Amino acid sequence: MAYVFVIASVIAADQLSKMWIVDAFRLFESREVIPGFFNLVYVVNTGAAFSILADVQSPWRHYFFLIIGCLAVIGLTVVYMKCKGDNKYYYLPVGLIVGGAIGNMIDRVRLGSVVDFLDFYLGGYHWPAFNVADSAICVGAVLFIWMNYSDSKKYIKTKEKL
Repeated sequence: MAYVFVIASVIAADQLSKMWIVDAFRLFESREVIPGFFNLVYVVNTGAAFSILADVQSPWRHYFFLIIGCLAVIGLTVVYMKCKGDNKYYYLPVGLIVGGAIGNMIDRVRLGSVVDFLDFYLGGYHWPAFNVADSAICVGAVLFIWMNYSDSKKYIKTKEKL
């Protein structure tokens, strides 16, 4: 149940934040929040992370990203079902990743692209704009790797004691 709650929370936060941006901003509009560090900006991304494949003009690109997203959601849910016996807290990182993937897939289905709006920068360097779903995916991935690393160390210590 916690797994579904995390997924639903990420989707809700992602979609509500994107609805606000679309309603409150014009496409490509930017508003400074923290001078020299953070803006809110309304941009769209037809590609994957960091606009990978955004310049590919194939009608299949859209379906490719939807299929990859669906496979990721299914695959990660299977991983969660297998991992939850080892560590009951795997619901959090996997739920974050799955919720983020679904949030971005909703945009692709509704709009044909993903709404991005968080723009961090330092001097002339801008990190590519991203959204709540992207943040959830990244945080979830880092947590998942850390939990796997921690669990593997515990497993090795247990094996050594035997």
